[in-house]
Amino acid sequence: MSEHALDLPFRPRRLRQNANLREMMAESDLRLRQLVQGHFLVPGSDREEPIATMPGISRLSADRLVVQAERDLESGVRAVMLFGVPQDKDEQASGAFDPDGEVPQAVRLLKTAFGDDLCVLTDVCLCPYTSHGHCGFVEGTTIVNDASVHALAQMALVLAEAGADFVCPSDMMDGRIGVIRSALDSHGWTNTGLLAYSAKYASAYYGPFRDAAASSPGFGDRRSYQMDFRNAREALREVQLDLNEGADIVMVKPALAYLDILRAVAEVSTVPVAAYNVSGEYAMLKLAAREGFGHEQDLILETLGAMRRAGADLIVTYHASQVAANSWLS
Repeated sequence: MSEHALDLPFRPRRLRQNANLREMMAESDLRLRQLVQGHFLVPGSDREEPIATMPGISRLSADRLVVQAERDLESGVRAVMLFGVPQDKDEQASGAFDPDGEVPQAVRLLKTAFGDDLCVLTDVCLCPYTSHGHCGFVEGTTIVNDASVHALAQMALVLAEAGADFVCPSDMMDGRIGVIRSALDSHGWTNTGLLAYSAKYASAYYGPFRDAAASSPGFGDRRSYQMDFRNAREALREVQLDLNEGADIVMVKPALAYLDILRAVAEVSTVPVAAYNVSGEYAMLKLAAREGFGHEQDLILETLGAMRRAGADLIVTYHASQVAANSWLS
């Protein structure tokens, strides 16, 4: 024995001294099947518009989306989340209820092409469709709750009828999960799932998304209906309300700056928990890699792995296509 050897009761390094041991001892496991690729849909055909603030991501027309989804499915991406970017907006959010809109059209094409092999999730929110950019209807400068909730239920019905596997309300209006669940069930869509954006914070990390979807509020901000980043107990209350109203999955958004919230939600939720790896988080890693501040693959997998370790059962992310195409996960 070396004269410098320490008399230690246990040496944790014994469990991480080679790659095989590290794999055997891993406490959490990130898999490709847990990732959901986000997509932005525009009207028309043969359209692919790169998003400057989200390198590697483009707005796609429905036909281009089918091509991308087929490529991703072959690589192992089994789920997509769709966001509409309509050409026209108005105060009534009319485009949100159009059965021939860009998102319902894309849903029909995806389900026709891939059936149950691809899980199609659709965002339910009015902000991309309103001329003022808020997630609900406006009276003066007040975002009204109850009328907005009924409109969201109408939007959810359009998407369910198009064939969406899950409708995903992201608006943070009070009571919308119960109203949407009731509307779906009363119209025969009892098998359509509800993924609730249960703990969605008013965050500075949404900037690139708002650029991609042209959905920045035209006045004020969203702090009267999205959560205050200083609050944690409130998140658990929001989650419990959504569970009581019939949510099949609950979500924390954003993820990276809210891993404590994700962990707390995972500990109490009786349904699967999703994390949203949002646009600002995506853009930060892309910028860091581009500037040589870190190795891109390592940055992405460590970030997604942290969300998984904190308790996420699935992760909505813009990295999924790249991860799959490069075989970074199995």
